[in-house]
Amino acid sequence: MATLAYAPDSAQARATVVRLRGSLAASRAMVGGQSAQLTDLHEASVDGHRLIMALVLTVVLVVLIVLLRCLLLPLLLVAAAWIGLLTAFGAAALVLRLVAGSAATEPAVVLFSFVFLIALGVDYNIFLVHRIRAEALHHGTTAAVHRALATTSGVISAAGLILAATFAALTAMPLLYLAQIGCIVAIGVLIDTLLVRLFLVPALILELGPRSWWPTPIPGDLSRPRSGPVPHTGDAGLPAASTPLP
Repeated sequence: MATLAYAPDSAQARATVVRLRGSLAASRAMVGGQSAQLTDLHEASVDGHRLIMALVLTVVLVVLIVLLRCLLLPLLLVAAAWIGLLTAFGAAALVLRLVAGSAATEPAVVLFSFVFLIALGVDYNIFLVHRIRAEALHHGTTAAVHRALATTSGVISAAGLILAATFAALTAMPLLYLAQIGCIVAIGVLIDTLLVRLFLVPALILELGPRSWWPTPIPGDLSRPRSGPVPHTGDAGLPAASTPLP
């Protein structure tokens, strides 16, 4: 029996358990206790993060490709969701450090927050971008962005504010990991709703134009002239028979 000089859930305690196991490996002795259990949980969580995050992003990408019937825009949407996710983690760490005095958290908190934010971000992606594609079929990509924002921005913003307020209520819980999840998800939903979905994604689509739907062309873009209407002329450059002469 031995008592560590560090707190059982501290990083120093986990490092001590790893050193003990390394030095006792030849004797086949086992190290147990609360710190050892937390060490095993931490290692399993870190190893599982990479697999679960990769699987979630792959499934999200496949769903967006099938829904939008293109390849370039789903890749950009996943990248935008990832940027929003990292921004939410950074902002939440700053808030937790200022309010609680520490931003340390359990590995499971990061994983749960990742799953929540990616799932919610994909919902807003589907609401907005699918409407843009439906409008682009008839009006072209540029006009579709403006029409889709005019009809869906209010709904997306209201839903995001309600959802952020709901998760923010978890910060009043006495359990630290629930409060941390509530803080991270609430900030992430606000960033995704008010910045990524209403500014970043529409700006990307407007910048790319019809190339957003690569490799599938949109009929609305193909039917719209690029430099204005060109009058039809007959032989020898004269107006066609159907065009009245002045």
